[in-house]
Amino acid sequence: LSLSLSLSLSSPSLCHSDSDLSDGSRKYSPSSDTSVETQRACGGFSETYAALCDYNGISCKEEVQWDVDTIYHSQDNREFNLLDFSHLESRDLAVIVASMAYNTWFTKLYCKDLRIGSEVTEQVLHTLSKSSSLEEITLENAGLKSDFPQKLSVALSENPASVIHSLNLAHNTLDNQGTLPHLHMFLSQPNCLVHLDLSVTDCCVDSLFGALLRGCCADLSYLNLSKNSFSHRKVKESLPFFRQFFSSAFSLTHVSLASMKLPPEALRSAGAAVIQEQFPRVTSIATLDISDNGFDSDLLTVLPALSKHPSLKHLHLGKNFNIKNRVLDDILQKLVQLIQEEECVLQSLSLVDSRLRSRGTVLVNALGSNACLRKVDLSGNSLEDIGAKMLSKALQINTTLRSVTWDRNNTTATGLMDVARALEHNFTLQYMPIPLSDVTQAYRIAPEKTEQALTKIQRALLRNNQTQRFSQRQALRLHQGLVTSTAEQVMERLCVRVQQQVCVLRGVVEVEELQAAKQVLKEARNSRALYPSLCELAHVLSVDGPVRQRLDSLAGELAKAADKELQVIVDSMVSLCRELCPLSSTAAERLSPPLSSVSERVSIPRSAIRTALMERAAQDIHRALEEVKLSVVSYLTNSIVDQILQELYSTHKALVGAMTLHNFLVNMYLFYIEPELKEPPEYLIKAYLSCS
Repeated sequence: LSLSLSLSLSSPSLCHSDSDLSDGSRKYSPSSDTSVETQRACGGFSETYAALCDYNGISCKEEVQWDVDTIYHSQDNREFNLLDFSHLESRDLAVIVASMAYNTWFTKLYCKDLRIGSEVTEQVLHTLSKSSSLEEITLENAGLKSDFPQKLSVALSENPASVIHSLNLAHNTLDNQGTLPHLHMFLSQPNCLVHLDLSVTDCCVDSLFGALLRGCCADLSYLNLSKNSFSHRKVKESLPFFRQFFSSAFSLTHVSLASMKLPPEALRSAGAAVIQEQFPRVTSIATLDISDNGFDSDLLTVLPALSKHPSLKHLHLGKNFNIKNRVLDDILQKLVQLIQEEECVLQSLSLVDSRLRSRGTVLVNALGSNACLRKVDLSGNSLEDIGAKMLSKALQINTTLRSVTWDRNNTTATGLMDVARALEHNFTLQYMPIPLSDVTQAYRIAPEKTEQALTKIQRALLRNNQTQRFSQRQALRLHQGLVTSTAEQVMERLCVRVQQQVCVLRGVVEVEELQAAKQVLKEARNSRALYPSLCELAHVLSVDGPVRQRLDSLAGELAKAADKELQVIVDSMVSLCRELCPLSSTAAERLSPPLSSVSERVSIPRSAIRTALMERAAQDIHRALEEVKLSVVSYLTNSIVDQILQELYSTHKALVGAMTLHNFLVNMYLFYIEPELKEPPEYLIKAYLSCS
């Protein structure tokens, strides 16, 4: 018999004896005769593997048994990774996979970037046709043949007990001979798939949406069809299924349609229309990747539609900006508006390889005042040193970003140093991968300066990842540093103008009007101290607030609960020792101290619990409170400042009218009545103004 045939024949009977035991016949008592069998490492994988090797005349690899029994078992790892044994021959891998057919320990089979032969593929299919425990299958870039979808469909249809809910066949050419309809047939049947990755499988997705609509539309949460294509001939027929699927898939949270090679008629009209019309209705989508689809100018309508999405948190838009400068400026402004809206829930934005160049600096600059994005990827945009300078300014005032990816932007050592200096004043950014491409180029020209910049960046990121980071005083200094904000500039200019008008009109207009203007000026001056005063008040009230008091009392309660839990565990351990080894346990009772007194002598140090609460949990709670307090302070300050600006503008407008009358009267008097006087009499001005 061939290896594959013998494995198929032998593995069911070999493992079936274990699985045939009914629940009633199993005994879980530690002292029972079957206790050794029920406690075998990883569901007895090593025993099954050894038996199959013996049956097929193959040398049993002890390293396989050792890895499974020691590493997998100690880590409670339920994912069997074929890469751990990629150095073995194909025959050995086939036996390993066959050993999983009736194993109930492993729930995941993983293979990525490892070309598996026909022997291994046959055993994978056999395992899928028999296993009732495998839930996730990953065969990414595994060199699967074009007939694999057909065989997979048959294998899964033969297994009514299959519980597979995750299927990843990415980076396998599966449609060379038109066999993918067999997979469509499986997908169209009722199934429990929640994760499906068919990216880069060279398949036409025309009929796929119809199959998904009938099969797993209600449960599917992850769908990746990147780098596949629509059929140009059937696009008009398939788009209705496309629309219907996305209007019915209420569980979808991740959708990747990058590089879909949409035909022009689908791209410029129907494709963009689907994004615009359907995606805002699928309220569950949190991640959307529509990069490299040539939307270009259609982004003018797509972006406003995406801004209405209530749950979209991660957006990938790269390679969609191949447009003229004027339209590009409009699109970037739309993007800036999207991330600056108060209702925006977007947390990450990727614009990789969009070649925005210097025009992209408007978006980089907007990151400074952005309060929603936590992750941004701006690599591959040739933003150069001017972009790095804008990024450095944004990082100095932004407290929300946690991750920035910046590479392939033609950034020299000067630009990298700007970013490094900015990070010295940023205490919240935690992740910024080394820009290998830019660093390589910069190092050739200025090695010392480049190395110095990298050292500063890494040191700042390391500091930010420590337990203690952004303090309340640092936040206060940060806000005080925003002296160039638009609101403060406008307020300063209005205050100067109103003050000048008050000085000119003193003794001319009514006292009440001047008093009102002076009161507005006073509040404008006081508003400069509003933010630091509110911050200081919040800080003083929380020094010894209810949270800290509650944590103090909770430390004692947790210590008592920990002692009680530890006592129960130790008593149970002692009882198990007596049950398994009664004679030795009786002898151990005569030791000093006796075995039964162990629970009385163990406890968790009170200092450890208090440290865990007051130094770790308390700091996390404190940081959360600080963020909320700062947001409240910012809201109160902005509300008051906005109101003051309105009052200043109204006062300025009223005084402008009075100034106009005053100037008119002065000119009339000086020109017609007393040319030699510099100013008309005060009584005449009052009389004229009162009449006016």
